[in-house]
Amino acid sequence: MGRNTRKRRTPLATKVIAGAAALAIGGGGLVWANFYASAHEKNGGHNTTRSGQVRVATINCPDVGQKLNRVPRKARWGVARELANLDRQITEAYARLAETRQAQEGDANYVDNAILGPLKDKRAATLDRINVSIKRAGGQGRDFGRFARCQGVPAEQPPGNGDGGQGDGQDGGGQDGGGQNDGGGQDGGQGNGQPPADNGNGAAGPFAEDFVDINDVQPNSRDLQNGLAANGDTGSTGSFTTKCGVNENNLFNSDNIIVAPGVDNGAHHTHDYVGNQSNTAFAGDDDLNNADTTCQNQGDKSTYYWPVLRLQDGTQEFDANDLGGGAEGNVGKILKAQQAEIKFVGNRTSEVVAMPKFLRIITGDAKAFTNGLANANTSFSCTGFEDRQVTDKYVICPEGSQVVRTSNFQSCWDGQNIDSANHRDHVAFVQQDGSCPEGFQAIPQLQVRLVYDVPAPTVENGQVKNPYAVDGFPEQLHKPITDHNDFINVMDEDLMNQVVQCVNSGQDCE
Repeated sequence: MGRNTRKRRTPLATKVIAGAAALAIGGGGLVWANFYASAHEKNGGHNTTRSGQVRVATINCPDVGQKLNRVPRKARWGVARELANLDRQITEAYARLAETRQAQEGDANYVDNAILGPLKDKRAATLDRINVSIKRAGGQGRDFGRFARCQGVPAEQPPGNGDGGQGDGQDGGGQDGGGQNDGGGQDGGQGNGQPPADNGNGAAGPFAEDFVDINDVQPNSRDLQNGLAANGDTGSTGSFTTKCGVNENNLFNSDNIIVAPGVDNGAHHTHDYVGNQSNTAFAGDDDLNNADTTCQNQGDKSTYYWPVLRLQDGTQEFDANDLGGGAEGNVGKILKAQQAEIKFVGNRTSEVVAMPKFLRIITGDAKAFTNGLANANTSFSCTGFEDRQVTDKYVICPEGSQVVRTSNFQSCWDGQNIDSANHRDHVAFVQQDGSCPEGFQAIPQLQVRLVYDVPAPTVENGQVKNPYAVDGFPEQLHKPITDHNDFINVMDEDLMNQVVQCVNSGQDCE
């Protein structure tokens, strides 16, 4: 499979990180395969080294981007670049964590001294630059230094909700993701003390506990009307479906134009794209507005994108040695959706207003494994079983049934901003009664339903064979709760008005 993106020069520092990550995670997962195989003992149910140190599975750092709700516009570009530096530093530290297991065995303080300590120093310098940028642009400085320290997460201890107790919690818009009663009782952690060693498929996750048979999920266990799906049988009941294909043009890259504009590999994982064909980190609004589109209605140049789904079957994809791909633990065959249903629906209590052009919305959280569940909301199901939805598990579907990924976007807008500093505060989910929070107004809700032909993984003796997983940041261990979806509205005014008219009048339009 190819990719339809231009080749960009990779900075030397990034190449060094890629090499370390490839050693730690790629190449058949040799380091991870020996993570627990030779030099640890069970001690009171804990995974420990011979020195008595509890094994550190991954790294949990405060997600500073979620906390930035007041950044002057003039500073946002520079701040975004520094936030991308923070992500790159975590990637480098995680690779170092994975490749130094032998050294950690003999030194109980190795992780703190050789990995977390230097990481804290690098983060402190980057956070200081963020603070300087904000103040130079006329904003109010903050004590970002308290977000410099990261924690090592033991194998048997999943990260807690929030940010690991380091700071002032999530202030990213109060979006609660609708709850996590998703069947199986796991909350995205390791489960039963199982160490996150190589999962047997050349990657650091997912594991057997990350999967559930769809038959074991209770129907209606997740209330899709609570803070997620906004449509109902009252209010504005129509819909508008836009047909944009399933990435037949093979447009892939590991950029994120919303979170990390101007930063190569800002996502650290590969995205599928439909709709707008100028999706790179370096595209401005004019580039998006003048781009080609895969949507049948040429008035829709919106960009719809999501992390690719991969089958960890040993396939060497086009990005097997690249940043965003195998060099950062995203390995295996990329699975294209067989169907990509993109629909806009209404609001249960009111009519909707037009979305502003270039409105940006991110739903879900690519860092939910370490951030906590506050913003996790995309779900997995199977065709024929879609009354059973799970957020914290990948599903195993019966023969003849396909895997379904569903993302329901925030559908309340603050009426002023097309984006916000943390990319969340300008939009919100509906409340339990279907209405928007005070100060917000209803807009058409974007719902994306992706259907895949996925060979059912098998679980034997606690091991999963040939699993599938979404691409993600390496330290997130491919957990299903990290699934997410992104959107920039680039519909022309006439088409957006048509969407609103269809939704408010109760029509189902295409």
